[in-house]
Amino acid sequence: MALFKRKSQIDDDLGFGNQPVTANQRLMNADGSSNIKRTGLPLFRTADTYNWLISMSWKKFLLIILIVYLLVNTFFALIYVWIGIEHLQGASGINPRDHFFDAFFFSAQTISTVGYGHISPDGFITSCVAAFESMLGLLAFALATGLLYGRFSRPNAKIIYSDKMVIAPYKEGKGLMFRLANLRNNQLIEIEVQVVLSYNETVNGKVSRRFYPLELERAKIGLLTLSWTVVHPIDEHSPIFQKTAQDLANAEVEILVLLKAFDDTFSQTVHTRTSYRDEDILHDAKFSNIFSKDGNGRTTIDLSKIGAIAPSDSGDSVKDL
Repeated sequence: MALFKRKSQIDDDLGFGNQPVTANQRLMNADGSSNIKRTGLPLFRTADTYNWLISMSWKKFLLIILIVYLLVNTFFALIYVWIGIEHLQGASGINPRDHFFDAFFFSAQTISTVGYGHISPDGFITSCVAAFESMLGLLAFALATGLLYGRFSRPNAKIIYSDKMVIAPYKEGKGLMFRLANLRNNQLIEIEVQVVLSYNETVNGKVSRRFYPLELERAKIGLLTLSWTVVHPIDEHSPIFQKTAQDLANAEVEILVLLKAFDDTFSQTVHTRTSYRDEDILHDAKFSNIFSKDGNGRTTIDLSKIGAIAPSDSGDSVKDL
């Protein structure tokens, strides 16, 4: 027997298939990426390199740029030392370590086409290596510039979500809620959100993964200026009506959130995603108030408290929109 009430002929195809979740693994990570391990791929995937470089974190990207820069200069420095340090006019090192660093910094000046001039190549082979390195440097810096432009120009939504969902009082009953806000000062318009309940269901002895779109109090707003508390009313039509925390855990529930908005700055549609597992749902709780007024009466929102939970005896409202 199904644990959750489901509408007839509901569409279960959300792109994750019907494989059941085990060990309480996520279908979707909190950052919106799919929690899928892919195998059988070639070792070098050049077709995916650009997407990988512009979508990784800035910290990782800058670290890779630094490592590649050091490795390339080290490689050419070793070539110059192998050819003979005497073919670098102006190199004043007196021991192997100094010779290496003379060659390394000459390489750095050559690959960047700076060319201070106090060290210069002497001889045909050394000049050929320096010429090839300068050409390689022009191509590499052009590539790095393109990657930087791609990272800065790629439109994306900086939406912050509450780290927990709550089941809080709503009208004459209860509602399943989470809160979100825009971290940027840009304007997002025509925001739409879709919330999907995912759970394991056993039918005729076979466990399958099911997906159930949750009806929302409001699935679309025109402009996101403050925060938005998205509410799924828990009534007799809700699949989680009268379900306990243990019921949700037994079904290994995961709630997927998919948001789409139009970015007025880039004039493009942006997307963002996240998910909540059953242990991320707090029962009989509610969000605290994050609004106040400054000295001029202007509304202030504290985004650091987007997921703050109000004390059980607090009268704070959970509604922001």
